[in-house]
Amino acid sequence: MAKVEQRHWASSLDRGGLSRRDRRAGSYQAYLPDPLVDRPLMLTGETAADIAEAEAAITRLDTEAKALAETEALSRLLLRAEAIASSRIEGLEVGARRLLRAEAAQALEGQSTDVTATEVLANIDAMALGVNSIRRGETITVEVLLDVHRRLLTGTRLEQHGGRFREQQNWIGGSSFNPCSAAYVPPPPELVPGLMVDLLAFCNGDDLPAVAQAAIAHAQFETIHPFVDGNGRTGRALIHLILRRRGLAQHVVPPVSLILATWTQSYIDGLVSFRHIGSATSPAAVDGVNIWVSRFAAACTRAVADASAFEQKAADLEQVWRERLAPVRTGSATDLLLAKLVGAPILTVTTAATLIGRSYPAANTAIDRLVQADVLRQVTVGHRNRAFESPEAVAAFTALERQLASPAGDTRSSAPSRPAPRRR
Repeated sequence: MAKVEQRHWASSLDRGGLSRRDRRAGSYQAYLPDPLVDRPLMLTGETAADIAEAEAAITRLDTEAKALAETEALSRLLLRAEAIASSRIEGLEVGARRLLRAEAAQALEGQSTDVTATEVLANIDAMALGVNSIRRGETITVEVLLDVHRRLLTGTRLEQHGGRFREQQNWIGGSSFNPCSAAYVPPPPELVPGLMVDLLAFCNGDDLPAVAQAAIAHAQFETIHPFVDGNGRTGRALIHLILRRRGLAQHVVPPVSLILATWTQSYIDGLVSFRHIGSATSPAAVDGVNIWVSRFAAACTRAVADASAFEQKAADLEQVWRERLAPVRTGSATDLLLAKLVGAPILTVTTAATLIGRSYPAANTAIDRLVQADVLRQVTVGHRNRAFESPEAVAAFTALERQLASPAGDTRSSAPSRPAPRRR
């Protein structure tokens, strides 16, 4: 039975410059959620219809993605969008062009001097690890989740906390120095390991539809808040792990968490509704689960719509390039590179050769041709390294970021509701 537990905070702060509110001791209420395994979960017919619509949309995106030569390119772009937006939400400001150039410098020199971009790149790597570490029917283990978290915090000031459950009380809102005025206080640290074992056992079940399972698991993860930092990003990665394990998103990952972040108040209200007090079968608990799962399902459907629209824009852009370069011989290095360019907007001759599986001279000739047609432009990355950028592909990626940040999916009528790149 879910409940709140009254606890006492004994402050040891006596530093000057802190307000009385920050220095004070006092009581706070920590939330103790119901375990998920064996919890009765009753979904209404309306919620079930929302789930069915979302699952059909995700399956369609995963199986019918055709506009890009390889769905891997679309999936990588959507992971980039998630990583950039997640980082903006958590205070790391970096644009698509800056990130892509740092990624190219990292490939050339082994590292980038752009510290912020490097942290966001670690976010991409962690999410890619999460998506690719689980296949259909495989078990999501504690080790997998801890590894995702470890990679997220690698190279940050909190690196020592990476891959470890918290051993201290954390909280959301209120003072930074005590939980007495917090908006929400997660379970005490001694309960975290047991709650996480229960959560992962739930994640590895097959009794619920995949979208409902991902929704409930994400809400429970954010409720537990098991880490000192990086809970939001790890909780978003967990969504993809579950969808991948259930076979719903084997190739293309819909940017679900970006829509949830865009619908900020709806997202927060949904999580609050999920955190019931009392019996899991009470009307309030049942309503809370249905409210949250329906909102999550709607976010999935919207995420697929945005991803599909971008896929079409990518196909249109590739066609414009082909018309600009015509004729393009089928199977040539130029043909292969055009099919990869939207997914790799900044590249070097070496990375291009690897990407298309051709020799360095062949890739170099193809790049020269794309530069002459103004599809690519030469830029400098890292310490005076020569690279090539597709301004139109970068612009398309930036437009996708803005679209995902718009509550209505159209920035002309609905401005971004969270940090997003400016229109160039």
